[in-house]
Amino acid sequence: METVNILLCCGAGMSSGFLAQKTRKAAKKRGISGTIDARSESEVASYLDSIDILLLGPHYASFKDEMAQQAAPHNVVVDVIPQDIYGMLDGEGLLNFALEKLNA
Repeated sequence: METVNILLCCGAGMSSGFLAQKTRKAAKKRGISGTIDARSESEVASYLDSIDILLLGPHYASFKDEMAQQAAPHNVVVDVIPQDIYGMLDGEGLLNFALEKLNA
C-alpha cells in the first residue's frame, strides 16, 4: 500500500477542504493511505515535518517560491493546483497530479 501525505493550502480553507475530502475518497478507493488535509497559509509551517507535498490553491500561486524555500529543508515538494482541478473539486485529478509531482 502506498502512503502519501498531502497538504492543501488556501485562504479560509473552504474550497480546499472540499477538495481534500474528495481526494481522500479517491485515495481510499485506490488503496493509498496517508493524510490529505487542507489548512490556511498561516498554518503551513507547523505541518512541513509531516507532509510529502504542499499544494497551493491557484490564487496562492504567487507564494510558490516563498513556500518552496520554507519547505526545502523538509524535502517537501511544492506546487500549484491546476485551476481546472481546483475549480471542479476533482479529487481523482488532484491525487493523480500529486502522485505525478512526487514521482517526477
